[in-house]
Amino acid sequence: MNRTESFLKEIGELREREIPAGVIARAKQSLLDYLAVASAGAAFQREKLERYMAFAQPEEGAFTAIGTGKKLALKEAVFLNGLNGHALDFDDGTNSGIIHLGSPIFSLLLPLAERYGISLDTLLRAAVIGYEVSYTVAVSIQPGHKALGYHATGTCGVLGASVAACCMLDFTEEELCHAFETACASATGMLSVLDDGSELKPYNVAKTALLALTSIQLAKAGFRGNPDALGSYRGYLKMMTGKEDTELKPFLLKGSWAIMKTYTKPYASCRYTHPSVEAAIRLRGKVRPGDVERIDIKTYSLAVSGHDHTEIPGSYSAKMSIPYATAAGLIYGKAGLQEFSEEKVRDPEILALTRKIRVEADQVLSDAFPGIQAASVSIHTADGRTLTERVDFPKGEPENPLTEKEFRERYNGLMAYAGQTAGEAVYGLVYGEDAGIRDIMKNL
Repeated sequence: MNRTESFLKEIGELREREIPAGVIARAKQSLLDYLAVASAGAAFQREKLERYMAFAQPEEGAFTAIGTGKKLALKEAVFLNGLNGHALDFDDGTNSGIIHLGSPIFSLLLPLAERYGISLDTLLRAAVIGYEVSYTVAVSIQPGHKALGYHATGTCGVLGASVAACCMLDFTEEELCHAFETACASATGMLSVLDDGSELKPYNVAKTALLALTSIQLAKAGFRGNPDALGSYRGYLKMMTGKEDTELKPFLLKGSWAIMKTYTKPYASCRYTHPSVEAAIRLRGKVRPGDVERIDIKTYSLAVSGHDHTEIPGSYSAKMSIPYATAAGLIYGKAGLQEFSEEKVRDPEILALTRKIRVEADQVLSDAFPGIQAASVSIHTADGRTLTERVDFPKGEPENPLTEKEFRERYNGLMAYAGQTAGEAVYGLVYGEDAGIRDIMKNL
């Protein structure tokens, strides 16, 4: 049995496992989070979407492009849902896998569920399996994968999304095998989409969901791939790590499902910024921004590269910047959608404070990652004071989760930002009895 066959056998066994009620409850929350984030993402980039629609003239159809008010052809809906689901960089993920898990999976599953009249319960169970596949591969190849310049949301996300769709649509073992082989050949994602003001990070999720759709379509047609797409001498693992001997971690790593390891972001910026933002918010009552001489931030090494910039050309750049996000936390006491608006990122006050912030890697904090995802913020004032705060587990992490009230407030805020008036109805349907995806999607 080759490595791909062994991995697929384990997926087959995973499909037969009973999924605990608590895991399904978390999946419902993850779905609601995705729907709110995608709705708000569509509002955030409305002008760009209007230009896209005008030029691309996407084919009309029966499938919901969340937040756009449009029904489009299947592939268009999958692509745009992925684009909007990651536009705010506000979607769920995990630190140990360095990957956003839900956005590629739900971007594909929801339009497919609309097409085939799938129940909410069936979709959620498939999503849980998809999370497990994406996470297991990601945590097995990180952090070296990131160091090579890959965005695991794309390279690992296409595997999980493809498997999730196969599970939801009840593909045979052979069909799932072929879909997985095709997904391995499809895997792609460049981290350079974060650099120099690039606005293409959401594109990695959009094309990942679309490639996963193509993978299952080719599998259903009978196209075969490399029988050891994972482990061959020029297969997925060798390409994604540069190594011959990468070992895949077991499913349900450390005894918990991957979806239970995910964070829900309280701050509308890259996860690497969150410990520093929270530290700044805690220090806010002790210092006025105008009294700051400089701010020194120490954090783990993986968080620094690509996230330590102080020149902010626009909103996307601000979301990736530890200095900007920290400045927002200190000035405003929060770092929500409004703090990363195009208007705010041109504000002279926050830009001046951003330029006073320096970020450096700390060996102790680097050694503690991913078990602890910490940052230490030291504010030096003009009158000679130094105020320091360290945050190990910022709000939203599994170790420090949002309360039900905090989650609901976040959900309501995103829906309000999106101008979505049916948020309450969608929430009720997800937590109701016998809901179908079509019932949910017609409100979006």
